[in-house]
This record gives sequence, C-alpha cells and structure tokens, in this order.
Amino acid sequence: METWDAVVVGAGQAGLSASYHLARRGVRHVVLDADAAPGGAWQHRWDSLTMHDVHGVHALPDAAAPDPAPGERANVAVPAYFAAYEREHRLPVRRPVTVHRVADDATEPGLLVVEGEHAGRPTTWRTRTLVNATGTWTRPFVPRYPGAETFGGLQVHTHDYPGAETFCGLRTVVVGGGASAVQLLGEIALVTDTLWVTRRPPVWRTDDFTPEAGREAVAMVEDRVRRGLPPRSVVSVTGLVLREQERAAEAIGAYARRPMFDRVAPGAVQWDDGTSEPADAILWATGFRPAVSHLAPLHLRTELGGIRMDGTTAVADPRVQLVGYGPSASTVGANRAGRTAALGVLAALRTGRAGQAGQASSASSSARSGRSGGSTSEPART
Repeated sequence: METWDAVVVGAGQAGLSASYHLARRGVRHVVLDADAAPGGAWQHRWDSLTMHDVHGVHALPDAAAPDPAPGERANVAVPAYFAAYEREHRLPVRRPVTVHRVADDATEPGLLVVEGEHAGRPTTWRTRTLVNATGTWTRPFVPRYPGAETFGGLQVHTHDYPGAETFCGLRTVVVGGGASAVQLLGEIALVTDTLWVTRRPPVWRTDDFTPEAGREAVAMVEDRVRRGLPPRSVVSVTGLVLREQERAAEAIGAYARRPMFDRVAPGAVQWDDGTSEPADAILWATGFRPAVSHLAPLHLRTELGGIRMDGTTAVADPRVQLVGYGPSASTVGANRAGRTAALGVLAALRTGRAGQAGQASSASSSARSGRSGGSTSEPART
C-alpha cells in the first residue's frame, strides 16, 4: 500500500481550495469525493434556488468568480464552476469514494482512510496527514418532538425541499430561525397558508453588513471552536435580513413568528398552554451538523462536544486539518481555510508531527473512548 503525504476528504469549495494549495506546495495528495460528479453540496440544492438567491460564491484560488445569469439554477451553475476548476488545475479528485472511517495505522506512523468494501474487502488509503472537508450537507438535523411520528401529514427537511408547489393548499408550519427558513417562507407563503415557529425570537439585522461586521461574526465562531465547543454557523451571529424577493411574503404576515410548539399531534402542532394550530405539513428548516463522525476513532471531540481547533488544525491530533468546519463553513472562509490547511499539513510533515501524533493518539485513546468522540462511525459524504 502506498503512503500519501495527505488525503483530502471532500471536493466542495473547501476541499478544492485545499487541494490547490497542496499542489502548489508540492504535497503529494489525493482528494476523495463521495459524489459521482463535481459540485459538492451545491449539486443537491433545490431547483428553485437561483444564483440571485444565494449569498454569493467566492472565487476559488487562481480563478475568477462564477458569473452566471441571476436566474440560473445554483445546482447547475456552481457544479459547472467546480468541474471546470478541477479540470483546469488538474486536481487529483477520485470519485465516487465514500469514507467510512479514519483511524491510526497500527503498523507505521500515519493514518488509514477506509472506504467502502470492494469484492468483500474494504479499500484503504494510507496517509501521513488528513484534510477533512466534508461540510454539513449530509447531516440534516431534525429535533425530536413528542408525537412527531403520529402527525400523518408531510414532514420534510430543507435538505429534501421539493419546491413551493408541493405545499400548495397545505397549511404549512415552517420551523427554524435561520436564513433558509426565511428564504423558504418567502416562497411557500405566496402559494399557501404558513405558520413560522422558532425556539428564540429572530434577530433582524438593520444596519449594513460591513467587512468589519463580517470579521466580528467570524471571530465569534472561531472563539467557540478554539474552546472546543460545537460550532455555530456564521449566519447565526450575523442576524437575519429580508431580501427584496421576500418582501411580498412579509406584506402578508409570513414573518409573524410564534414560539416553538411543544408537541405534534395528528394534523396539528400544540403548545403547553393548551393552544393548538392545524397543520398539513411541517418544513424543518433546522439546519445541519458537521459531518465528522467518520473521524470518531481519532477521538478528536472534547468533553464540551466540539473539536478544539487551532486555525484549521485539530489540537488533539495535529495530523488532521478541518476545513469547512465552524468559521470556514462559508465559501470565502473555505477558500482561506484551504491555504491554512495546506500550511498545517506542511508543518506536520516537516516537524515529524505526522508520525508522533499517531503514537500519542494511540496512547490516550482508551482514556478518551468514553467521551463524545466515541468509536461508532458512519460514512462521510460531501
């Protein structure tokens, strides 16, 4: 089995950026992507999401920013941009490869990246370092509420959003206080009756979102991962903004928010104060979680539930770089993180930390196995 200097898991914006910077620095690496085609999570977005709707896709390193027509579907325009970038820069992407787990190599210093089985046996990649760029798209989060299994109507997460026309004639409860809930309410409220519920009152941003404000928001997210807390999205600390395409929904009262319900009943949602609202459909716009469970054998998580980070380096194991995690989840953050991760890989290779980390990790894994890092892993997709 050959040994790579680095394996990058995921070929979205962060993974492509990391691959570009690794190649520039002569690091022998391979990119493993679970999808059958380029485009990362963008290829799976709903058809009604156009380039006019997205917050912007920043240029990949050494490339112009994509400039499609505003009405072009994002799930077509962005994958085309990524595919062209892979070709032009000859990035070593291999697909489809689904990584099931990453673990210490018991025979020599380094890591084993294990994908699915072929001909009855798993395929394994040996590497000195790892850049994890699996993002969040494959881990949609749906909170548990009593009675949800008895609802009887349509329940769908934004991950599987089928378009506003699906909800025509259905009294639809939209759950969530983030940008996706605001955007999808702007679509659905124009074709049917809606009710918006959130756990906390929404915070609307009324001032201009300046570069300074952006840096402040990123710093808040960085502080969390530096302390080993679970990351929050950048948008969660920037506040919400209504765009022009959502003003029509605002005019008919779609953003009159109610507190989160306490339980679900057949054809209704209910609160502890005895009130109830009829419902035919529930749209869970409740976000995503980082897709990092395949890293569980490395025991990276702290007692606080997150992975403590120094830049893009996992403090518990400096062989591992995480991009698209925490503050680098945005497209501009992913670009910057790719360069930082490449430098982190070089530092590990040059100082010998790539070999030493495995020994330290093996020595302490039994003491940490009871923590949230766990030993159970599930496949990583991007």
